[in-house]
Amino acid sequence: MADDSRGGRRTKVERVMDQYGLEEWGERLEAEWIGDGTDRTSLRDLATEFNEAVLRAAVREAGGSALDTDVGSLYRTLTDDDASRSVAVRRRRELERAGVDVDAVESDFVTHQTIYSYLTNVREASLPEEDTEDRIERKKETVQRLAGRTQVITESTLEELGNADEITDREYEVFVDVRTICGNCGADYGIAELLERGGCDCDVPDAA
Repeated sequence: MADDSRGGRRTKVERVMDQYGLEEWGERLEAEWIGDGTDRTSLRDLATEFNEAVLRAAVREAGGSALDTDVGSLYRTLTDDDASRSVAVRRRRELERAGVDVDAVESDFVTHQTIYSYLTNVREASLPEEDTEDRIERKKETVQRLAGRTQVITESTLEELGNADEITDREYEVFVDVRTICGNCGADYGIAELLERGGCDCDVPDAA
């Protein structure tokens, strides 16, 4: 674990932690991202947690304890584009009447990219090595998901063009089969089979 206090130009996360008295969040962000033996927290969720802590600290500093009862809901109202405009305006006014500079607080909110830069560059944190089997399974699922999406898009395209009389209107069956051919022996594998096998096990020496 690296010390997040350093000379020179500080990152936004460091400045905000210092401004709002959130110094303990440096260690907390690192621990939750890495996992420390538990489930890891995503960078987006870490950014949300950190921003809610900023908002909570600003409300408390202004003496608005009544507004502090549901900071999570308040944060979502301020940042969610789908939130009712009237509700958002009302909550902003409540904060302003309580003495909170809403614009200043919002400018101190951080993104998940900012959190990542802080963790990797300042605290020099990194995720533990992934289990090879889990990684292969995730990659296989990704390829299969993309293949399924390609099939759906192709079916939709054929139907649309058929309805517009731009191609012969027929019931077409679409098959998307991602296959690989070994460059050494020419063996043909479906991508799932190849990943499960751990690659081709041919005895042909690699090409120079």
